[in-house]
Amino acid sequence: MSKQYDEAAFEDEIAAALLKRGYTRVPSDDFDPERGIFPDEVVSFVQKTQPEAWEQLETAHKGSARERFLQELTSALERQGTLELLRHGLRTTGTKIELATFQPNTGINPELQARYEANCLGVTQQLHYSATNPKLSVDLALSVNGIPVATGELKNTFTDQANRDAREQYRQDRDPSEPVLRFKRGALVHFAIDQHEIHYTTELAGEDTHFLPFNKGHEKGGGNPPRENDHRTAYLWKDVWEKDSWMEIIQRFIHIDTEEIKKDGITVEEDETIIFPRYHQLECVRQLVASAKEEGPGEDYLIQHSTGSGKSKSIAWLVHRIVSLHDDQDDAVFDGVVVVTDRTVLDEQLRNTIYELDHKTGVVHPIKGENRSKSEELAEALEAGKPVIITTLQTFPYVIEHAQSLPERDYAVVVDEAHSSQSGEMSAEMKGILSGVDEEDIEDWEDAMAENAKSRNKQPNLSFFAFTATPKAKTLQAFGEPDGDGGHEPFHLYSMQQAIDEGFIIDVLQNYTTYETFYNVAKVVEEDPQVPEQKAVNAISRFLKLHPHNVSQKVEIIVEHFRNHTQHKIGGKAKAMIVTSSRAHAVRYKKSIDDYIEENGYDLSALVAFSGTVEDDGSRYTEREMNGGIKESELPNVFDTPEYQVLVVADKYQTGFDQPLLHTMYVDKKLSGIQAVQTLSRLNRQHPGKEDTFVLDFENEQAEIKEAFEPFYGKTTVTEEMDPQHLQQLASELDAFRIYEQEEVDRFVKVFFDPSNTGTEGAHGKLSSIVQPARDRFVAKEEEIQEDFRSTLRSFLRLYKFQSQIVSYADTHLEKLYTFGRFLYKELPRQSHDPTVEFDDELALQYYRLEKSEEGSIGLSADAGEVEGPTETGTGGSEADDEVELSTIVEKINEKLGTDFTEADQLFLEQLKEDALEDDHLRRSARANSRENFALEFDDALTSMFIDRMDQNQELFAEFMDNDEVQEAITKHLRQQVYQESQSG
Repeated sequence: MSKQYDEAAFEDEIAAALLKRGYTRVPSDDFDPERGIFPDEVVSFVQKTQPEAWEQLETAHKGSARERFLQELTSALERQGTLELLRHGLRTTGTKIELATFQPNTGINPELQARYEANCLGVTQQLHYSATNPKLSVDLALSVNGIPVATGELKNTFTDQANRDAREQYRQDRDPSEPVLRFKRGALVHFAIDQHEIHYTTELAGEDTHFLPFNKGHEKGGGNPPRENDHRTAYLWKDVWEKDSWMEIIQRFIHIDTEEIKKDGITVEEDETIIFPRYHQLECVRQLVASAKEEGPGEDYLIQHSTGSGKSKSIAWLVHRIVSLHDDQDDAVFDGVVVVTDRTVLDEQLRNTIYELDHKTGVVHPIKGENRSKSEELAEALEAGKPVIITTLQTFPYVIEHAQSLPERDYAVVVDEAHSSQSGEMSAEMKGILSGVDEEDIEDWEDAMAENAKSRNKQPNLSFFAFTATPKAKTLQAFGEPDGDGGHEPFHLYSMQQAIDEGFIIDVLQNYTTYETFYNVAKVVEEDPQVPEQKAVNAISRFLKLHPHNVSQKVEIIVEHFRNHTQHKIGGKAKAMIVTSSRAHAVRYKKSIDDYIEENGYDLSALVAFSGTVEDDGSRYTEREMNGGIKESELPNVFDTPEYQVLVVADKYQTGFDQPLLHTMYVDKKLSGIQAVQTLSRLNRQHPGKEDTFVLDFENEQAEIKEAFEPFYGKTTVTEEMDPQHLQQLASELDAFRIYEQEEVDRFVKVFFDPSNTGTEGAHGKLSSIVQPARDRFVAKEEEIQEDFRSTLRSFLRLYKFQSQIVSYADTHLEKLYTFGRFLYKELPRQSHDPTVEFDDELALQYYRLEKSEEGSIGLSADAGEVEGPTETGTGGSEADDEVELSTIVEKINEKLGTDFTEADQLFLEQLKEDALEDDHLRRSARANSRENFALEFDDALTSMFIDRMDQNQELFAEFMDNDEVQEAITKHLRQQVYQESQSG
């Protein structure tokens, strides 16, 4: 007998809920593992619902009808798969046998409804599925008329197991070659379930099995909301698996996507994927359909779904449903559906999805404008009553115009903004068509829609379904739902925060930094006595001697940062985007980058994107000419190749540009509101091995960016200004827990970065064994200490990841601890409600290892590097330079360098000297150190002081920054004066 808190009780509870909802208990003993079905259930369904067809089989096979039927069914499952047979039946001996009956669109045919009611949905506990090992079982199996369609592995958090354990069980212990577990041939979907979360996969593939979350979302983030007196995940078995819901999912949602794999333009193979809806997709489509059925045409719906939500699939499912939607009187709700999109790929996806679901062709009609105008073709398609019409944003106003001329017909207009024009501009034709609308108010599709809504009264024959990730205020006002507080909200929301929590996009604000923060972190870290003097660290001093007051110096910062910190990301495939403020600005950036790369002999290449022709410094430039003849239409594909790493943009590719390899963005343009969100979101696409992003912003304040993102995040995660010294403090706190020994950290790093370790797979066992003692010590600690350690380690890993994108720590205790810590973090036992583990991507670990190896920043010595701090007073060299009066500095520089500095410049230098003498830290440093050691600190401080006072003397500031000889002369003389005067202070 199971205890009330164990896994068996959890399983019983789910089964009991299903039995209450019309399921039948099907014993595991009735299962045939070799055929992968419940034979008696299948035969019984056919005999009861299709007696004439079964009689034909009896006549044809004379006494062996059952065996021949089961044999042909098994063969068909191997050839066609479960989904195809459930949807479209089995053809055998001239007879079509339905293996399931789905709910009809209308109630006109009572016989079909009766057949639908006769479906037998079965639940089996502990299904012994293996023909070779009868002891193996999965916790739950769902079947339709004897054919398995889903399996479930359950884990009970009360007994210290969680969802991740169920996923691992599928990966490690469930053989995907077994008939019932085989892709397409067996169950369609496999669920990992605990009391808090649900994940699923449609293909078991051992270690390569990929699970997706099937969670409702909670407080605009991931996970699930609490349910009163029930499990958070009870919606799965009480709502989703309910008979009508589950049969509709099989009929109208699950389908197979086929992707052609091409090589040199030739299709070499096809990759098939079973698509199962994520929860928000299922909920959104169902809510829209229910509202449209109840309200009829003439309503507007705004769907705010973040990037990563799978909008293309949601749109395809919605279109498929509403094109055949009938109301309670069995009348069609819409006469046609018009899809407005700039994505040509959506045309093909819609056609494929609808064919997969219905086996119907000719349903989708794209407007191509071949041999006539698109508006004429659109008018003909509407008048001809084509079920689904796909057209572009530019012809959107004609949809309104023609719908008004056909008042007797009702249309659903589905608008997809996800990839609106990459130029970011509306066509003049589009603006002109919108009669009565101020052209200045039209910038994009949202403006067009909102302004058009204002200019027309609500059309009773037209419903809008608009999908957007970042709705403007005017769009919410025009199409949103009243929120009860005088404002408006979307009809359905899938927030950025939920997409981030569920791993579909990357949080671009996690490593967002302004130039001021970037500069300060680099400066403090360079002064850190625990950072060794190695090339990777010394490179930072270049940043400290630069200030981005012109393009050439920004280019040096950008290119050197890209080379040192970005280039090796994502397995050496990482790319960057530079966002400029104007077309002329983009031209100058491209020229300067090309010159800098050539001067230094770097193996990098950049492209530029801007519209039209730009005149600058007496020359004319076009995008195509500056890109060596690459056509505008070819640029995205060319940038996708390994040949190019950097893209400079001016008002292009800041929306509607999918490039998953984009890792870093350098922003040199004022951004605000939706433009800020859309621009920075170019970085958020996931890619294998891409575990973070980086933004260096020369123009904007952190508070401005946070404010821009807040309405769309649900909750914001903008990193606050941080103290770089905090990293060292966190490392000390971690050491104090005594969870790990330094010897273990050093040993782990040696194995991890061993050149013979060409993949983390090969060394995984060894690495895991090194980490296990630390894990055991962690487990032995009290729960409160465990949580403190986990929280501190997580903070350390996140802060290190951020700061290491600004500076290279090289062979330090911090670098080693980060490498060891990220592996340890994923090994620590977790509470089921804890957030998803962040540092556990094996491929990302391997890319990280390669990245660090290529940077050459890891030494394998177990000895910790040490750097001497400031010496005591009187130690070190003591020779003094000849004293030089400050009043003669300008004269000497002019004489030596041929410059033309004035008394005003001399006064400026006097002020800088006074600034330095008023700095208590500098004065103490001068008294405690030799001149040589003092120089290490003073020279950088002087650069900062110059920057602080740059507005008072721009000419001298520019000369100091750009002329190394001037900088050396001024620094030497001021350093000498400050050092000398500090001794007597």
